[in-house]
Amino acid sequence: MYATLDNPADAPQPLGPYSQVARVPLADGHALLHVSGQIAEGDGIAEQSRGIFEALTALLAAYGATLDDIINIRTYLTDMDDLPGYGDVRCAYLTGTPPTSTTVQVARLFQPQARIEVEVVAVTP
Repeated sequence: MYATLDNPADAPQPLGPYSQVARVPLADGHALLHVSGQIAEGDGIAEQSRGIFEALTALLAAYGATLDDIINIRTYLTDMDDLPGYGDVRCAYLTGTPPTSTTVQVARLFQPQARIEVEVVAVTP
């Protein structure tokens, strides 16, 4: 297999039988990191969003990467009216050049309390 599938010990563990990160080596010594969708506990969209970005921070750090190394972000919202609240949190965490992005509304997520799920692709420095 060209990719390494992993659940870093110092980062949030998956909620089911899947890997949190797929690491694909690149020819120049860097690696592409595909991070599984993250959800977080919390009552409001801002609290869930902050929890997600904290989880992403920990997962990327396990490979020497930061949120600044994200090149693509995909966001799934159960209510598009939550977009401004999520956007405020996202802008607080992603302060550099914005990555490519897709945001869609979905009927529901795999955990009933989840209002948002975010997955990213990053390149290790």
